[in-house]
Amino acid sequence: MLAQINNMPRVAYFSMEIAFHEAIPTYSGGLGVLAGDAMFSAADLELPIVAVTLASHEGYFHQSLDGDGRQQESAENWNIAEYARSLDAKVCVHLEGEKVWVGAWLYELKGHMNGCIPIILLDTDLMENSEPNKALTNRLYGGDERYRLKQEAILGIGGERMLQALSFTVIRYHMNECHSALLVSELLKRFRFNEADVREGETTYNLPRVRELCCFTTHTPIEAGHDRFSYELVTEVLERELELDVIKKFAGNDNLNMTRLAMNCSEFINGVAKKHADVSRDMFPGYHINAITNGVHPRRWVCPELAALFDDYLPGWCHETELLRNVDVIPSQNIWQVHQNAKQVLINHVNRYHGVLLDLEIPILGFARRMTSYKRADLLFSNIDTLKRVAARFPFQIILGGKAHPHDDEGKRLIEQLHSLSKELQYDIKIVFLENYDIAQAKMIVAGSDIWLNTPLRPYEASGTSGMKAAINGVLNLSVLDGWWIEGCIEGQTGWAIGSESPSENGKDALSLYQKLEHIVLPTYYEKKNDWLKMMITSIQKNGTYFNSHRMMRRYVCEAYL
Repeated sequence: MLAQINNMPRVAYFSMEIAFHEAIPTYSGGLGVLAGDAMFSAADLELPIVAVTLASHEGYFHQSLDGDGRQQESAENWNIAEYARSLDAKVCVHLEGEKVWVGAWLYELKGHMNGCIPIILLDTDLMENSEPNKALTNRLYGGDERYRLKQEAILGIGGERMLQALSFTVIRYHMNECHSALLVSELLKRFRFNEADVREGETTYNLPRVRELCCFTTHTPIEAGHDRFSYELVTEVLERELELDVIKKFAGNDNLNMTRLAMNCSEFINGVAKKHADVSRDMFPGYHINAITNGVHPRRWVCPELAALFDDYLPGWCHETELLRNVDVIPSQNIWQVHQNAKQVLINHVNRYHGVLLDLEIPILGFARRMTSYKRADLLFSNIDTLKRVAARFPFQIILGGKAHPHDDEGKRLIEQLHSLSKELQYDIKIVFLENYDIAQAKMIVAGSDIWLNTPLRPYEASGTSGMKAAINGVLNLSVLDGWWIEGCIEGQTGWAIGSESPSENGKDALSLYQKLEHIVLPTYYEKKNDWLKMMITSIQKNGTYFNSHRMMRRYVCEAYL
């Protein structure tokens, strides 16, 4: 089978995390889910791609909350042999002077049509390795900075060597975030000018050829999201692998800046929304940064009953998403009934696992994403008295969910605060925090909520794909104008904006949120049901047709790969 897969030229898609199966925890959040959606669309569109990632035997982590809302983390083990096939090839990466052997597993991601994308999972849990080195592909983003650098070396250096060992012919390398940037060091070594043709003082590496082969997608406007490693650490870990004098030319003299390395060695660079590309140009002046706005996989994220309805009225919609523009041929009451059924599924889940009895007739506000400070999960609770007053006039329910990184103490405190608020407000507003938020729960909440809330601190929301998942299900967004929502918001038609686009409005967002909820959003839900239904249909028409990964991957092919 592998011979059939690698006998054609392919784009190599490198990503530290890829959510390619609901039961496999090889992702931490939006980046991995986006990568998974991209690969599902690549399979549907039968694009010649091979994906490279880490095995992550223990996943990111399993989240549980104690009685006070304190996050507890444990390994989320899975058996890779149940899903993937071991490959014969092994490659070696020198880390801290030791030979670390890297094996590979093949997972075949099959599309909705006839396509299949090979996903190569790199694995150091081999008998040739020491116990510490066996564990390097265990925990996604686990350990300290040294562990992280070793993981990124395995992904970039080991991943490129594995593709060569498996005889893949790679026509383009797509680095999905900076974690795999060390693969360019391998390319710089491989592609050199003939030394006889190089004049004294000139370099022998063929940078134009390397740049021609590479493209890079940056996903974060947060400085902390751009990996940097001191050259002292780099020397200790990778002295035998890197030509440091060469790497410093592209990654900077002060430290190994993985984003700079990727950008300086890529012909095509893009952000993941128009606004994010603007912000990235300000962060990295002098670089030509394009914008390819993210999207979500249609068949994966539309709830089954709604997908069946689309199949009946709009056959082929999940391959040609443009057909969703005709969703108004479906009787609006059918769409409403399907939504109510999805809402009941969510309510049943909450009732069963969390013991909070939600009401089908009361609107649900959904807020589920990574728990970190700039996401401002607490903005809705800025003024408890105002929140109570609004809820007394127009009752609503709140479902929250998300993990805080194990080292993000502020994010953990935020979860504790939300847990405490759910108890404090239990007689005024029903609030539930979903433990161990994952793809399975995400599918329920993006389809079963009535209002999707997103309140990031501008301009730190690069994209925000959860809102796209809600929109294609007909769930209306109430969000800060940042990331994708700047492009997707048509006020009063696809949802509503909180504040304006200006970062100077950050301090006024709570007031704007309360005003929209009390005077526009909730009155529309309770008193203008026909208008609400019309907005649900418009959301699918306007946003479902565009903010999908089929459109996204077609743009990558045309603009980055060809």
